Amino acid sequence: MKKSLLYIFLSLGILACDNVQKENVSEKEKTGTEKDSVKAQDMASIEAQLKKDGYQTFSYKEGDTTYLMQQYYMVFLKSGPTRSQDSTEAAELQKRHLAHLERMANEGYTSLTGPMGDNGDIRGIVVFNTATQKEADSLANLDPMVKAGRLVVEVHPWWAAKGGKLK
Repeated sequence: MKKSLLYIFLSLGILACDNVQKENVSEKEKTGTEKDSVKAQDMASIEAQLKKDGYQTFSYKEGDTTYLMQQYYMVFLKSGPTRSQDSTEAAELQKRHLAHLERMANEGYTSLTGPMGDNGDIRGIVVFNTATQKEADSLANLDPMVKAGRLVVEVHPWWAAKGGKLK
């Protein structure tokens, strides 16, 4: 009896794998035109939703590829006028600063964040994914380091392809 059940389960497993494999093959067999059409519909709906939500976008075609460009806001975190905090206060501000940046990322307001690798005037960069520059500026100014005067923000509009990746 145990062997019969084992064979049944193995057979069902093999059949299930075979069906998944056939689905994957049929997906691969779609023509490039069909795939491009689906991508174009997806991109058009994404662009329509972004515009509805107040974002600035445009799309353009280069060869066989269509790019959906979105306006983001690059915030430069620069050294502020008040950098005289003692080490304990500076460490606490840093902890709250990182918590603020993590919250902005978790809530979807930022797309890219990081410190600079030197000791220059620009201390870090945050790319905000907001509909307006005013919103990006307001969120950046909520940073505890900015409120304490240890950092100041400089905000610039920046265009990038939707879904682009760093390489």
